[in-house]
Amino acid sequence: MFQVTTLFSQAKKLEAELKENPAPSQADIDAAKLAIKAKGDTVAQLKSAQATKEEISAAVLDLKKAKEDVLTMEERSKLKPGIPHREDGSIAFEKDFFKCPSFLTVSGQLHLETLACALGNVYTFGPTFRAENAHTSRHLAEFWMVEAEFAFANLQDDMDCAESYVKYLCQWLLDHCQEEMQFMVKSHDKEAIKRLKMVSATPFERISYTKAVGILKDADRKFENKVEWGIDLASEHERYLTEVVFKKPVIVFNYPKGIKAFYMRLNDDQERVAAMDILVPKVGELIGGSQREERLDVLEQRMLDAGLPLEQYDKYLDIRRYGSVRHSGFGLGLERMILFATGLENIRDVIAFPRYPGRADL
Repeated sequence: MFQVTTLFSQAKKLEAELKENPAPSQADIDAAKLAIKAKGDTVAQLKSAQATKEEISAAVLDLKKAKEDVLTMEERSKLKPGIPHREDGSIAFEKDFFKCPSFLTVSGQLHLETLACALGNVYTFGPTFRAENAHTSRHLAEFWMVEAEFAFANLQDDMDCAESYVKYLCQWLLDHCQEEMQFMVKSHDKEAIKRLKMVSATPFERISYTKAVGILKDADRKFENKVEWGIDLASEHERYLTEVVFKKPVIVFNYPKGIKAFYMRLNDDQERVAAMDILVPKVGELIGGSQREERLDVLEQRMLDAGLPLEQYDKYLDIRRYGSVRHSGFGLGLERMILFATGLENIRDVIAFPRYPGRADL
């Protein structure tokens, strides 16, 4: 994840400030304390000499200001250049803007789960950030994602909804963007419209992860990435299933728990989770989703196994702690959908300002 912090800018500002106005030394503080003692003696002398009220008040104010100045000097003497640290050496995030470690979102799902349990069916659409050092034609550091979450839904419902959504998008393009699609056919991919028609009218193939691995192992071609049960399918595997074997979109479900997130519902075999991916020709993975783990004890154990601190997810766990419902959801990458529809080859060509490792301008 990308961390969001103001500590660096604060440190730079403090460095400039200390350069212009250095922090007081201990000798400066000791001299100021001696001055306080002298001013205190002056007040005492004025009182014993029965000086005027105005003279005494002026001396008291002078003494008070001297004490405040010393307190300020003592605080400034603690200032050190660089990122602030605690006594144990850890970073003092309590001095940061949010007063705790904060990150750009990789997904709105955890928030959507809360909303779905209150409202039923919800969705979000916005920028998403991934700090993967990936330089492929399918990855960006910032992209847009549509995420849906719905209550009282299992994995089957999740697959049905996601498939219907992709078909709807394809049909919408055919109904409303004929001129643009004709341009893409002439200039980039002569199969673009044909592909949209096929997807909008054809039931998707649905196979388990185990069956998908079996098909790949029996393939009459050599893959760059080794095929064995437990791997995360690579783009070449996904495109082989959709473009060579089935020649249409494929939904792969029931993945090994080791390659999927902690929030996906653990199956009865304790080895797989109720997850699904929609794979399409030209692109590979277009949608990822799952049935969420609604059992508190199972979810907590999955989080502990993943090394996640439970206290940081306390509000998320409250959904299960105070009563939950079966719920599921998925996310669709907008730029990948445009890649699939247009036939363009690189995801950097379908977003106005592509940001990826090594480039973050604009």
